[in-house]
Amino acid sequence: MQHVWIVLGVLFVLLNVAAGLIWVERRMLAMWQDRLGPNRAGPLGLLIVLADTLKLFFKEDWIPSFADKKIFVIAPAIVVASVLMSFVVIPFAPGIVVADLNIGVLFFLAMSSLGVYSIVLGGWASNNKYSLLGAMRGASQMIAYEVFMGLSLMGVVMMTGSFRLTDIVEAQRSVWFCFTQPLGLILFFIAGIAETHRLPFDIPESESELIAGFHSEYSGMKFGMFFIGEYLGVTLISAMTVTMFFGGWMGPEFLPGWAWFFIKTFAFILFFILLRASLPRPRYDQLMESGWKVLLPLVLVNILVTGAVLLYLKG
Repeated sequence: MQHVWIVLGVLFVLLNVAAGLIWVERRMLAMWQDRLGPNRAGPLGLLIVLADTLKLFFKEDWIPSFADKKIFVIAPAIVVASVLMSFVVIPFAPGIVVADLNIGVLFFLAMSSLGVYSIVLGGWASNNKYSLLGAMRGASQMIAYEVFMGLSLMGVVMMTGSFRLTDIVEAQRSVWFCFTQPLGLILFFIAGIAETHRLPFDIPESESELIAGFHSEYSGMKFGMFFIGEYLGVTLISAMTVTMFFGGWMGPEFLPGWAWFFIKTFAFILFFILLRASLPRPRYDQLMESGWKVLLPLVLVNILVTGAVLLYLKG
């Protein structure tokens, strides 16, 4: 019974966090860009989330006559399902984890990689050239950056000797891996930005070039699912960064473990938003070249150096 309550609690928190980030992002962007932001709907504009939700619910849920209807409907659900499944293995505090798998890192990588199917199927089923271009961009970007996302975590796995996320957090009692694996941290976070196709890596959507990319033809709650999936993805990458490199729930004892976990995660979510406020979008060819020609060699060097240091310390 306790396991069921953990599952329901995690679902409740995640879906509310994803909805609340709509308000947080708009307020933070307004503050950093020296403007007001949402301030009419309710105190401090807090009811803007409810207003957006009602708008999406009551908008016409239109399916283009030229679209592949079954795939068109299924595609938005894939991104939400894959991200929610990734949260299954993340330990929020001691004893608060849905499934403490001994292959937690591999499960996270497998589930997060399924999100590419949502983009590809949504763009292809729309039968729209802009959507298809966005889908192709999204697929190539996610495949390229998934390669070194997984490799960037291998240094942590080598130092811990385990794929279980709980073991990785416990191994950081003396020192967080952000100090011993700084290159792995940077590379993982860059890959995470590309995986969630957030600015400056929002190449698949590129409003100035592709209207809205792979979800150009979507409306109503189908568009809302893509929207929620993106915010869930930002939360997932932030939570995984905290788990793998910043000690997870570890912190001074005047706050419980789950509170430290959420504080650290929220700090990384704010960093995601700050990137959107401050960085321009690179060209598509620059994005792909930096992935294959710069970041991939760097992550291989990180694995080589980590392995060499571990062998040296073992004598």
